[in-house]
This record gives sequence, C-alpha cells and structure tokens, in this order.
Amino acid sequence: MKSYIKSLRAPFLAGSIVPVLIGAATAFSAGAFSFPLLLVTAAGVAALHLAANLLNDYYDAGGSDPINFRITPFSGGSRVIQDGAVSRWAVLLMSAIFFLLGTAAGIWLVSQGRPLVIVIGLLGLFAGWAYSAPPLKLMSRGWGEIIIFFAFGPLVTFGTHYVITGSLSLTALILGIPQGFFITCVIWINEFPDYEADKNAGKINLLVRLGPSSSRYAYCAMMIAAFVSVIVIIAGGDVTFLTMFSFIAFPLAFKAMRILWREYLSHEGIVPAQALTIQTLIAHGILLGLGIFMGRVLGV
Repeated sequence: MKSYIKSLRAPFLAGSIVPVLIGAATAFSAGAFSFPLLLVTAAGVAALHLAANLLNDYYDAGGSDPINFRITPFSGGSRVIQDGAVSRWAVLLMSAIFFLLGTAAGIWLVSQGRPLVIVIGLLGLFAGWAYSAPPLKLMSRGWGEIIIFFAFGPLVTFGTHYVITGSLSLTALILGIPQGFFITCVIWINEFPDYEADKNAGKINLLVRLGPSSSRYAYCAMMIAAFVSVIVIIAGGDVTFLTMFSFIAFPLAFKAMRILWREYLSHEGIVPAQALTIQTLIAHGILLGLGIFMGRVLGV
C-alpha cells in the first residue's frame, strides 16, 4: 500500500491546489462563494493532477527513468516501477481511474449549471495526457514546460473562479500567471538532476536544449518574473495592493536561486533548492490569496 501511495507523488498536489485557492479568493472578492463547488473543483483538479503524475511515471519507465541514477526526493519519478514495487500496468490503470474521477467531478459541476467546465476540463485533461503520452509527448519536445505553465496556473485560477461564480474573469486568469511561473520553476529545477538521463533517452526538454549552465538564468528569470508579475497586475488597477503580501515569500525564492546557482551540477546539493522552490510556490500562492481575501473584507 505504501508503494501505491508513493506512486501518486501526492506532495506535488500543492502545484494544483494552491491555484484553486487563489481562484476561490477571486470568487470571494467578486462576492460569491460556495464550499461544495470549491470542494468538488479541488477534488477534480487533484484527480487530474494525480492521473498526470502516474501517466508520466508510466511513460518515463520506458524512457529516462531506467537510466537515471541521479535521484532526489523531488525528481527522478516515484521509482515504484524501477524498484519492482508496483507494475507498470498497475500505474497505467491507476492513471485511468484518476482521469475518470476527474471527469466525474467535471460532469457533476456541469450538472450544477457550469457548462463551460466541459471546455476547461478537457483542456486540463489534454494537458495531463499530452505532456507525457505519444504521439505528442510534449515533455520531450520542449513544449512541456509551457503547457505546465498554463495548465497549473491561469487555467486553474480561471476555472475555479468560473465554477464558483458562474462568470468569466480576466482578473482570475491573469492572477494565475505567478503560479504558472512557480510551477514551471518546480519542473525546471527538477530537470537539472535528470539532465544526463533525459538527454540520453531523447527527452529533449528546454533544459536539455539550453544546457544546465544557461538554464540557471532561465530559472532565476522565472522566479523573479513571478514576483514582478504581481506588481504589473496591481498596476493594472483591478487587484488590491494587499496582494503584495505575497512578497513575504521572496526570501525563500532568493535562497533557492542562490543554492541552484552554486549546486546546479550536484544532484545532492540541489535538493534544498528544490524544496525551497515548492515552498515558495505554496507560500506565495497562499499569501496572494490572503491578500485578495483581505482586500474584499477591508474594501480596498
């Protein structure tokens, strides 16, 4: 049972649940809130995320994972297939089950008068499938990081706001941009230890294309862009200045960047930076949502 749970890589659910909370905060700011709708949305998004994790493990088991010996707690896959704890086909079956659960959540939301969930849900399902599965296999073509940016950022915040309010919001869409940058940074920093295995397996993601040294600049640029985007959004006039609470998370990001810059070639030395990247995503997202929530409560 522990091996099956390990195969889910559940701690990475922060990447999809945090933007759900941001979308819920924008809905509250617009004067609408429904706990049942929020709960089902979070469950559906989490199910699709877990399905994508499992599908990624299934396809990487025939690609880079068997030749990847630079394993960290955050990269290299769950390793349950390589360790012989769970069969490859069981992982695929679990992925299909979670895709069905996510679809079931979407169907229920549609029945509650949210027809556009069909489009939003299909986009999320497509992203989870196309990232790993052939013939598209976007993770191996330099498009994986881009689709992750949209699927775990703007798409989730926009979709959550729509489900709760029943209306579309450009503000909710753009407030997903910082989270899009952070989840891409999570993927990006986890590709450093996998570099040699990915390159040898023909998994030509953007880090393999740029090389590890140049990819440090891209990582730092995305981390900084996530914070700068909040300032730009506030300047647009539709978001409370209290979203600047999110800058409290900057020391975490700064420390992650410093560690990566020095340890990018060490799969052991990079681990603290991997952890800090996820912590930055969580802290920034929660603080951003709190700022939106407090803006509504205080009327600013």
